[in-house]
Amino acid sequence: MYQLKNVKTAMKIFIRNGKVLCMLTVPHLKTLFMGLFYKAVIGNPEQEGIQKNGKYPVCLQCHAPTAAKDGKTNLAALPIYNEGINCVTCHTISGFKGTKKAAGGLRLGTQAYEFSDTSLQGPGTNHTTPDWQHPVFQNTANPKVFKTNAVCMGCHDQRKNSNKVALCQTGDEIAASEGNTNCVSCHMPTVNGKADHSLLGGHSAEMVSKGLLMTMATVKKNKTLEVSIKLTNQLPHKFPTGAPFRNVYVKLTGYDKQGQEVWSSSQSHPVKDDKKAMFMYSLGDAEGNPAPPPKATQVLGDTRLKPHETRELKYSMARAKIAKLKAVAYYDLLLPPMKKKFSKPEHKALVTSKVIAVSENNINKQ
Repeated sequence: MYQLKNVKTAMKIFIRNGKVLCMLTVPHLKTLFMGLFYKAVIGNPEQEGIQKNGKYPVCLQCHAPTAAKDGKTNLAALPIYNEGINCVTCHTISGFKGTKKAAGGLRLGTQAYEFSDTSLQGPGTNHTTPDWQHPVFQNTANPKVFKTNAVCMGCHDQRKNSNKVALCQTGDEIAASEGNTNCVSCHMPTVNGKADHSLLGGHSAEMVSKGLLMTMATVKKNKTLEVSIKLTNQLPHKFPTGAPFRNVYVKLTGYDKQGQEVWSSSQSHPVKDDKKAMFMYSLGDAEGNPAPPPKATQVLGDTRLKPHETRELKYSMARAKIAKLKAVAYYDLLLPPMKKKFSKPEHKALVTSKVIAVSENNINKQ
């Protein structure tokens, strides 16, 4: 069986102190996805035979692909099921069929791929040992999959709910940008001559921060300050992308000479009182009320930055005691109303807003 322990000899360059440096090999039953979202939408991840609308849970096609290929739903049944997306999930992909079926509809995750049972697949380059071969499984060069977006799009192309409302749609966003940057160039950069398998993305504030360029300009005009904040999406997909509850917001704050706050663009949260500074994907029900992704019947709005878009936020305020202005961009994995449902200590990382960009202007020195 293709279990992680069987391919560790092939992963020597990614193992330090006995730990595999691939974020996808976290025990899956302990992740926030399986522990919270899957239980709420589908059911118990340790129950065999569970279905959603009479079908095998589509979530597992991406999040537990080995179990999905076996048609199992109890992720505690075998250690390999609990590995989530392990090394061989990707390195046995031999072909990409695409996510769109000829007769209509989508095939996602494992259903979008062809897999090899006898060979480990890869990009075809090994700068450490060019002639190296795995002692059990033959190595096969497959650059069409591993040097293109094909290796990612089976899961990251698009996802619709049962009402045919688009949820995740990174693939369509990239296609619309008409660029030629592929996923792995950013998410698997070469570090010390080797591809980084940390696979950082939407759960890394450091990674997200690289996609946003934020600058601020201030002009004194009579008794007012005219402020322009420009935000540029440097990515070939929307900012933010992926899960529909991810969002970014900007807050502008004015301070006096003593460093005390004397002005703010938002007294509570921009989602309530400064909507132009809120970058989010809004889903709703038939009556136009906000709705969670599984139950949404329509898109209420999309204020996220488009690929390579620059957007300007303008503010005007009395100069009064303002000595310094500070603009801060925050990134959240959850929308404000959702955070109220996650109050346990272990949820802190999920509900804490992350700073991804800061710009300051000292008014007295202008």
